[in-house]
Amino acid sequence: MARKQTAGRDQLGDFAPKFAELNDDVLFGQVWSREKELSPRDRSFLTVTALITKGAFAQLPYHMQTARKNGITKEEIAEMITQLAFYVGWPNAWSAFNVAKKVWDD
Repeated sequence: MARKQTAGRDQLGDFAPKFAELNDDVLFGQVWSREKELSPRDRSFLTVTALITKGAFAQLPYHMQTARKNGITKEEIAEMITQLAFYVGWPNAWSAFNVAKKVWDD
């Protein structure tokens, strides 16, 4: 079972309490915990792909670290980004590789 998420409340609880609640309790509490339906590894693979596709690089380091913890290897992340480069753009791939290098080289 995944650990209890508190990032929403920690970072936005005072400013946007409802958003923080939805982030921590619904997204991470209810959706990410559905491990019978989809493994954390697969959820990480999908989430990282979606973030790269959208160019949401501010959230990418956290989710790449989570992906690594969930078992995605350096070789797999490199292959994923290479595949995505042709569908979502070369600049997005370059940006994603810069994040991935930091996460997997640590």
